[in-house]
Amino acid sequence: MKLGGDRETAGMRLSFSRHCVALIWSKRARARIFNESPQGCACIALRCRFMSLNPVQPPPTQDHKGIFTRLPFSEVTDKDLTFFKDLIPGRVVTDEDDLKSHNIDWLRTVRGHSKLLLRPKNTEEVSNILKYCNDRNLAVTPQGGNTGLVGGSVPVFDEIIISTALMDKVISFDQVSGSLVCQCGCILESLNQYLEGQGYIMPLDLGAKGSCHIGGNIATNAGGLRLLRYGSLRGTVLGLEAVLPNGTVLNCLNSLRKDNTGYDLKQLFIGSEGTLGLITAISILCPRKPSSVNVALLGCESFSKVLQVFTLCRDLLGEILSAFEFQDLESMNVVQTHLKLMNPLQESPFYILIETAGSSAQHDEEKLNVFLAKALESGLVNSGTVATDQSKIKSVWALRERITEALAHDGYVYKYDLSIPVEKLYALVEETRVRLGRTAKRVVGYGHLGDGNLHLNITSESHSKSLVAALEPFVYEWTAQHCGSISAEHGLGFKKRNHIYYSKSPEAVQLMQILKKLLDPKGIMNPYKTIPSSG
Repeated sequence: MKLGGDRETAGMRLSFSRHCVALIWSKRARARIFNESPQGCACIALRCRFMSLNPVQPPPTQDHKGIFTRLPFSEVTDKDLTFFKDLIPGRVVTDEDDLKSHNIDWLRTVRGHSKLLLRPKNTEEVSNILKYCNDRNLAVTPQGGNTGLVGGSVPVFDEIIISTALMDKVISFDQVSGSLVCQCGCILESLNQYLEGQGYIMPLDLGAKGSCHIGGNIATNAGGLRLLRYGSLRGTVLGLEAVLPNGTVLNCLNSLRKDNTGYDLKQLFIGSEGTLGLITAISILCPRKPSSVNVALLGCESFSKVLQVFTLCRDLLGEILSAFEFQDLESMNVVQTHLKLMNPLQESPFYILIETAGSSAQHDEEKLNVFLAKALESGLVNSGTVATDQSKIKSVWALRERITEALAHDGYVYKYDLSIPVEKLYALVEETRVRLGRTAKRVVGYGHLGDGNLHLNITSESHSKSLVAALEPFVYEWTAQHCGSISAEHGLGFKKRNHIYYSKSPEAVQLMQILKKLLDPKGIMNPYKTIPSSG
């Protein structure tokens, strides 16, 4: 079935079919270099919480460098248990086996030993829990889907875990404005499915969407795959409700696009990682669901050509560009090796995934084809495939989205989530490979090029102190020297809190400590995380 007529451009014939676009370069004996998208590679939503690939227990978090002694919080008593059981009957967990998955991060790199997990259903219950804990000086750790990568959602010692899993209700949705109000425990993928039925989508998309909670996304200021198009959560979150450590409910849950009355308090909680309070409900602005979506996977010979493709992409695709992702050959190899996904292209040093989203299929296809013709004509790409069918789009996206999952099969993973000026983005990967040599099993680089966000991942057969010493502080120093950030979207959590000075001035950190002390004077909210203690 033809979607458009054949067209000759600069010696290239563009042939449109129902599910993909085949580009045939007549100058090279009409060799077909744009192939049909892979089949049978259905993208599976990454359910990180249950992805325990390493059977060995991770070391207790308290044994990690930088944490020496438990702060003088109270310990849970039988009287405390009685209070909680009366407050939320049937939703108090003390069984050691049931607590295991909540005490360990999904990467299996940190492990707390909480003896108590609470499962509130609403804001009032959260308020009563925090008020009691604050009065008793009991430390708490808020936990959503537990899909974080920096140890921010698991206890360090015996903090009480407050799970938001049962706070999963949609409160309202405005069909005209696109504002969604929901509880914090709603799973991102579930929200997106709900909105698609209303003709809308969530403004963020993550590989862990099948497990992560929207409250955790906001608490960590998650970025993800749609940030290039829809911006960060700091712009799309319209309002939120949070419970402060003393039990006070802060209601900033409006759905107004404009509200210029005083300080924008919601911004304090976006990216605070549960250290200032527990987000219980949110209002978020959702875009209309695009009626036309295309995904292109392209091969490039060098990173400099990747950058040139990005510039060309912005010039020619403009308003329909929704994602621009890149990955190197090593990251493509790891998904092929461990997940048996099929790479539809010839082997290339770099791969680019481009997504367009718009409201007119013909208009979008014309713009995309002009871009692809120009990219081929100028020699910026050497192979590619374009998918318009939803199942094939998911298959192409799987090659990028499932890299994290594949790396977990490769061995112990050292993960770095960095913001770096785009022109320097891949230089760190190359320097890291040279620095580590054969001491690392694999060094891969991939990420959100449109956002200047690099995911640098290193694997080894097992945890190695000498490898850590070679990586840190080298990675952080390199990033700071190039005016980058040591955390682009994952947060600081437990693992990176003491490295904050590579990205923030002492004065900025001191102000954060003052805010923490003001809102949480006893320090019970997610202690040992995000910012260094003030003394």
